[in-house]
Amino acid sequence: MSKIGKKPILIPKGIEVKLEDGKIYVKGPKGELSLEIRPEIGAEIKDDQIRVFPKIETKETKALWGTTRSLINNLVEGATKGFKKQLEIQGIGYKATLEGKNLVLEVGFSHPVKIEIPEGLEVKVEKNIITVEGIDKQRVGEFAAQIRKVKPPDSYKGKGIRYLGEKIKLKPGKKAVGTT
Repeated sequence: MSKIGKKPILIPKGIEVKLEDGKIYVKGPKGELSLEIRPEIGAEIKDDQIRVFPKIETKETKALWGTTRSLINNLVEGATKGFKKQLEIQGIGYKATLEGKNLVLEVGFSHPVKIEIPEGLEVKVEKNIITVEGIDKQRVGEFAAQIRKVKPPDSYKGKGIRYLGEKIKLKPGKKAVGTT
């Protein structure tokens, strides 16, 4: 039995949920999202709650049960509040700017790195902090990871792009050998 899968998902006011042909549609103030549910997993909408259950008892279905419930919960949360990830740029001369639908990063390379912002995501740049916002949790996290991958934090000086609040354990550099 899945601990997460057993929990019902409460549908907040202002959210519209439809279940049609193995697909769930969630519409809210932030936008509309959908998810295709695997055939081994069933879902039902009753009394402003969504319940997810396995149709067949196998090892694979037990694993999919909790995952499906979490994905549906993310749809509901995204349609109501949305998701946000913040990245911090650290390093002298490192900066980020927005040029139309591109994010331009200047992070110590001989050329600026341009990353196209996917549709449905909103990116803001304030000083050295990049904010990625959207209604789809997976797309927000994936784009934030793509930005971080351009220049991950250096383990010796800590320079690079990191998530806001991420702690980097710095390694000690070379130590000078004393003469005796």
